[in-house]
Amino acid sequence: MIVIVEDDPGISNFLVKGLKAEGLTTQVAGTVDAAKAIIAAVGDDLSLVLLDLGLPQGDGHEVLTWLRSFDAATPVIVLTARDDVSYKIAELNAGANDYVTKPFSFDELLARIRAATRMVEQPTSTELVVDELRLDLLAKVAFRDGRRISLAPREWALLELFMRHPTQVLSRQQILDHVWDYSFDGGSNVVDVYVGYLRKKLNGPGQESLIVTVRGAGYRFSDRI
Repeated sequence: MIVIVEDDPGISNFLVKGLKAEGLTTQVAGTVDAAKAIIAAVGDDLSLVLLDLGLPQGDGHEVLTWLRSFDAATPVIVLTARDDVSYKIAELNAGANDYVTKPFSFDELLARIRAATRMVEQPTSTELVVDELRLDLLAKVAFRDGRRISLAPREWALLELFMRHPTQVLSRQQILDHVWDYSFDGGSNVVDVYVGYLRKKLNGPGQESLIVTVRGAGYRFSDRI
């Protein structure tokens, strides 16, 4: 169940119809009090919260801090017209998983919803395994076919992101948002540079590349599984 906290009927109806077409169930709350009541009633069936910040008689930030006081796991995507970096930092620090500004692309929002819920579904473990690649989350090193691969901190974070979203196309902006911070220069080619570094380390002699370039879209990890 996705709870949509949004006071604009046009936006909430658009989201309900779009998510329903994807087979997802939703409930809508238009105020802070209604949001708290619905989230409490949904209980363990809650899978994600889409949260507007500007609400009547309150602020979405209150809903976020209230939810995080007893639930640290349920993904929350802030969906708001507030595009100032200070708001983004405040909500991410308060426990939001993602921050999307209006107007938005529904397809991009859907991809972010899938990414957020997939992270929750990833079993708790000390390692990630995709195909013949294994990432040790404690030692922060990777192994491919038994070959140890030492990684710099950004390379490790980038590889972890890819391995948590196998076969999903990740845009350069999505990668920037997760591996670097929101204040980083989006015009930089740093993503392409670090993908190049990572490819060189992951690909041994005669081995197929695990990172695929999707022209005009971004990168996909291991389309062989």
